Amino acid sequence: MRPAAILRLHLPLGLLMTVCACSGQAPPAATDTAAGTATGDRGAALYMQNCVPCHREKGEGVPNVYPSLAGSPAVLGDPVELAQWVLSQKRPATIPAGRYATQMLLFGWLKDQDAAALLTFIRANFGNAASPVDAAMIAKARAR
Repeated sequence: MRPAAILRLHLPLGLLMTVCACSGQAPPAATDTAAGTATGDRGAALYMQNCVPCHREKGEGVPNVYPSLAGSPAVLGDPVELAQWVLSQKRPATIPAGRYATQMLLFGWLKDQDAAALLTFIRANFGNAASPVDAAMIAKARAR
């Protein structure tokens, strides 16, 4: 597909995502109930609400536009570096500059527990099997 066709196809979606991401409205916070809300459930909900437009429901991304999360060195690598990328666009060394024409949206508005749930979900799904992320790792990423 030619670059102009890709832009025509994905520009409206990108604009919508930018408006939503910049609205400052975070998804509702997780609540504890008698049955309990699993971190994985919260991570899955956050993924569906925020990441699916680019990375798709199965984490495959869009070739040459949005990266796949499956087997991604950034996803499987240092969770603090991954958190810095997702929260503040500080690019990990495992993500080569200029590989994709698009830029990662900022998700710095996520609370530490929500960011941990989201990254844990990404690191444990799409064929990935990396260790979970906790709120302390997210706080560490923000402090760097």
